[in-house]
Amino acid sequence: MFPGLGTLVNTVAVAITGTVGSFVHGAIPERFHRSAVTALGLAVIFLGASQTLGGLGKLSAAKGAIGTVSLLIFAGSMIVGTLIGEGLRLEDHLAGLGHRINKLLQKKQGWAKAMSKSATELAAMDGAEATVVATANTEAESDGKFVEAFMTASLIYCVGAMTVLGSIQDGLGNPQTLFVKALLDGVISIFLASSLGIGVAFAAVPVFVLQGLLALVAHWIGPLIPALSIAGLEAVGGVLIAGIGINLAFKKKLPVGNMLPSVFLAMAVIWIMV
Repeated sequence: MFPGLGTLVNTVAVAITGTVGSFVHGAIPERFHRSAVTALGLAVIFLGASQTLGGLGKLSAAKGAIGTVSLLIFAGSMIVGTLIGEGLRLEDHLAGLGHRINKLLQKKQGWAKAMSKSATELAAMDGAEATVVATANTEAESDGKFVEAFMTASLIYCVGAMTVLGSIQDGLGNPQTLFVKALLDGVISIFLASSLGIGVAFAAVPVFVLQGLLALVAHWIGPLIPALSIAGLEAVGGVLIAGIGINLAFKKKLPVGNMLPSVFLAMAVIWIMV
């Protein structure tokens, strides 16, 4: 098997199942959508918590300085990494990417521009002003839902030990872990897309880019990454996954995207200390 096969399969799985799930949207009552997403959110919370506890357990059991200051590494990486993400405005950039992709899907841009340009003339017609306002509100709501779907799915699929571990293995020619992740992501995509819409399918873009880059890097340096660095990733990444679950289950807006640098910071600090 060639390096990158797992990433390709994972990308296709997210794109196809996300698209299929979006078509189911109109066939399922809204209360079922909300219940499914809430249940999924709760499952993601406990999945993240389990991953964090497992990672912290491995770090605490390590001999030497890492075992002694494991909680300090964990908390410090979370705080400093989040501050870095806030400074870089990562979540805003991710949202901006979602907006740009959504704009590419707009088939009526010319019509929208023309309508905006002649808004004064249209307002003079019977009911035209109300129509313009209603149309603008509908487009804004649609764009917001697309971005929410894109960001939520991207964070779920791109954050976690399975993403990094699977990509590393994929870069070394073993795609089995990403095959399993593709199955899990596919199931999640159907539920998410049935509730949040087609934006979920476009999360295949960051999946392909991130996992592809990791696989490429892993092809060169994968064997050098210490096991404890992966444990640090599990500990911090689990918190981010739990944050995603909270956003899903309770309709919160935790800035999980800005916390992404914490994962790589924890890996780097532990790697230096090993």
